[in-house]
Amino acid sequence: MKLTSSSVALVTGGASGLGEATVRRLHAAGAAVVVADLDPARGSALVDELGERARFVRTDVRSPEEIAAAVEAARELGELRVAVTCAGVATPGRVVGRKGPLDLDTFRTVVDINLVGSFNVLRLAAAAMADNEPVDGDRGVVVMTASIAAYDGQVGQAAYAASKGGVVGLTLPAARDLAETGVRVMTIAPGTFATPMLAGLPEETRRVLEAQVPHPSRLGDPREYASLVAHVVDNPMLNGEVVRLDGALRMPPR
Repeated sequence: MKLTSSSVALVTGGASGLGEATVRRLHAAGAAVVVADLDPARGSALVDELGERARFVRTDVRSPEEIAAAVEAARELGELRVAVTCAGVATPGRVVGRKGPLDLDTFRTVVDINLVGSFNVLRLAAAAMADNEPVDGDRGVVVMTASIAAYDGQVGQAAYAASKGGVVGLTLPAARDLAETGVRVMTIAPGTFATPMLAGLPEETRRVLEAQVPHPSRLGDPREYASLVAHVVDNPMLNGEVVRLDGALRMPPR
């Protein structure tokens, strides 16, 4: 699907990391963009930099009302053609740790943001896309973000891996559900990327992470994630699949 001057992309978690890189890439490709994020300072600074065809909407992905408002903001800019779900958390915790069982509310919050939040965006964005006229056979595409933790969850990643595994499992049935509307659904499962989630790690820890990646032996650049999103948008045969973006990394138990 070729982006046109009337195309709009909605990116959750769009003020930093993978989301910010995606906002920049899709805006450079000609789309208007809605930056949906909880950080008004970073989000507003980004849209001020990008100009008139960019809008920030403070958004909690768990809220139907706030996602609906972000979708409406996109429709005010043009035709919502692309939605990318980059908002997420990675709260660690063992199933049973030194202080006892993992707090159930902690587990529930991670799943609620990463999985339920992704579905919230998917359902409302797809409903809006269904009203579009087809472009190259597509009315729109939703790209969700999982993680290689969905397959290789490490010690302390029970909640995170479960939430991202849910996103993986959602991908194919959602694509099948939406096939008759002309909306595609894809998921990217990144490995270790240089995002704010890893920004606070000590340099030695960062070097260990980089050494684990077979090739290239470094953290991923968020622009590489954004590049894959752009290709997914462009390639109509990409549908209902999860693509690992990890330099052949398979995470060890710890």
